Amino acid sequence: MDEAERAQGPWRRNLHVLWFCTFVAGMAFSEIMPFLSLYISSLGNYTKSQVTMYSGLVYAADFFVSAIASPLWGMVADRKGRKLMLLRSSLGMAVAMSLMGFATSVWQLVALRALQGVFAGFISNAQALVASQTPRKHSGASLSTLMTGVTSGMLLGPVIGGVLAQIFSIRLTFFITGALLLLTFFMSWIFVEEQFKPVVRDPNQKRLHNPLAAFPNPKLILVLLSSTLIVQFGNISISPIISLYVKELMHNVGPITVVAGIIAALPGISNIIAAPRLGRYGDQHGSGKVLLFGYIFATVMYVPQGFVTSVWMLGILRFMIGISDGALFPEIQTLLTKNSPVELTSTVFSWNQSFQSIGNMMGSLLGGWIAGVFNYNAVFISTAALMLINLALVWWLVPEIRKPQIQVAND
Repeated sequence: MDEAERAQGPWRRNLHVLWFCTFVAGMAFSEIMPFLSLYISSLGNYTKSQVTMYSGLVYAADFFVSAIASPLWGMVADRKGRKLMLLRSSLGMAVAMSLMGFATSVWQLVALRALQGVFAGFISNAQALVASQTPRKHSGASLSTLMTGVTSGMLLGPVIGGVLAQIFSIRLTFFITGALLLLTFFMSWIFVEEQFKPVVRDPNQKRLHNPLAAFPNPKLILVLLSSTLIVQFGNISISPIISLYVKELMHNVGPITVVAGIIAALPGISNIIAAPRLGRYGDQHGSGKVLLFGYIFATVMYVPQGFVTSVWMLGILRFMIGISDGALFPEIQTLLTKNSPVELTSTVFSWNQSFQSIGNMMGSLLGGWIAGVFNYNAVFISTAALMLINLALVWWLVPEIRKPQIQVAND
């Protein structure tokens, strides 16, 4: 380790601890999803359409509030420290999640999901802390590795949540999930070390009116944030219809739920394998190259998914989508890191989370609508078109992303 790396502090230990914490956080977020609608139906005598409507409200409440709150918490993080925000988020979400186990009405559940959105930001602040403490030449590999923690946690979460709800009860699963989040609070408190220097505000008043003025390439930042929204929109738009699509391909015969679960998990498995390798390649040869590859590969893989006649072929193509995700999300974050002032790392990552939350909301709402108005294949084709549009935006609006110089824009 050279002097520059030693000056960054214990970044490797932070990465290992926060990998586990984001794994637990990702698992906690996703493990209640398989039975949330069932929990809603148990809170009242609702019709099928009412359950669907209330489920949408409960899902959206978290994302809506998170999209608003994340940038505000990001500014606080840059002034007070990212570790403090990790503690705030993990403790707040542990309380909100545990209180959901006591809910007696759907409106209480909506309110508690909104409260969870207020305390959101654990993963984005973990990413910001790792990005700010890690030497820039290792940032791509570190952020890609950290993303595998989130991905693998979200991958295993629904399985673990389903088992816990089956063995115990839905209410008890909320308490167990709250306890897991409390574990991340203590691990972050005890093991994560941050060498934080508060932001010294520039006396130039114009920056107060233009938050992007502090960035060397504001247009690049806007394009990357928009890319996060588009990629997340594309991913989430598939979620509402994937199990129905599997049911159609299997002609309503066989273990449909098991196969649908496996199909849903395949992108996460390939993401875990591909993301660290693509991150290391990006550190050596340019994050922009990996990002452009991700868009092209995603477009090529999404189109045939709408025309498959076999569940096996769908599985292979969904596995390949995990590779494109491993190229897109971590490299967007790496480019945000490399082209942002160190003191604004949390701010830009909180913006990124906000755009991701908006993509979650729009994707979940419009994915089902597109499938209902047209057909399942329209969802895959529209997602491929979005990837192609995003590629065009990146290619023409920030042509410098194709040049190696952008990789050291803020070294």
